[in-house]
Amino acid sequence: MRVTKQQALQLYEKMCTIRAFEELVKKEYLAGNLPGFVHLYIGEEAVASGICAALEDEDLIESTHRGHGHCIAKGADLNRMMAEIYGKATGLCRGKGGSMHIADFSVGMLGANGVVGGGYNLAAGAALANKMILKNTKVSVVFFGDGASNRGTFHEAANVSSAWKLPVIFVNENNGWASTTPYRTTTAVENISDYAAAYHMPARIVHGNNVFEVYRAAVEAVERARRGEGPTFIEAKTFRVEGHFVKDPELYRTREYIEEERSKQDPFSEFHRIVLQENEEVEEVITKEELDAVRQKCEERVLQAQKFALESPGPKPEEYLEDVYA
Repeated sequence: MRVTKQQALQLYEKMCTIRAFEELVKKEYLAGNLPGFVHLYIGEEAVASGICAALEDEDLIESTHRGHGHCIAKGADLNRMMAEIYGKATGLCRGKGGSMHIADFSVGMLGANGVVGGGYNLAAGAALANKMILKNTKVSVVFFGDGASNRGTFHEAANVSSAWKLPVIFVNENNGWASTTPYRTTTAVENISDYAAAYHMPARIVHGNNVFEVYRAAVEAVERARRGEGPTFIEAKTFRVEGHFVKDPELYRTREYIEEERSKQDPFSEFHRIVLQENEEVEEVITKEELDAVRQKCEERVLQAQKFALESPGPKPEEYLEDVYA
């Protein structure tokens, strides 16, 4: 399945926006200008971009503590998203959620989650409600890392989704590291997607830095879910370029290892190779100048979002307990 030139440029735009956003957030956090905690999505841009490109606005996603990329790929307002990370009242959650709890229900982004593996049952519950109560064809996607796959909540959600044929897509971003732990030291299976067999769930392993491959797998999974045939497991093999969090000393892996893997697994290098050299995925020719223009536009949008955030007011002290329900 080849994509159109417009589709390819849209995929690239999402990837570039995520990368520019994350690089600015990293810079600002290191400068002491951001509150809270920040986990970056640098190196994994192709996964969120490819998956979300196969979704409609009304479809739903559940994110992780590393959720900026998912939020951007699903179409969240960039200005309000940046304001949220700065803790401003104009943020998507009025400045009270921050990086790890950002959400935008208007585009089906049900929220990042500070709890590892916290999104599975929320995604399954949303799918159950849409299928049985609202009786629509919305699809739910839950993103999770390799470490989170060992949580009991994964197995609970996978079992019920398969047993009841819920329209859920399980997207494992296998970046090789569960915080500071290489996944093969805590996981018995060779591939995380091997778990799917226990629940009679079809699984597919994709090159997580090839946005076209991710997109094709997502399209198939979405179509299957909409037909009422149940969940699909997609394992995207990728690489976490940055530490577990910004300022992570990364004593568990060497700089040489990081740079070697980064050079081999960069989603932008992969995109350029496919589009500019082989042109095997796109119906029309795309030039380097066109890609450069897209990247520049994305960087400008991110700077505009930062300007919006910096000019926004913070939450008022008397409003701190508003929107608190427990």
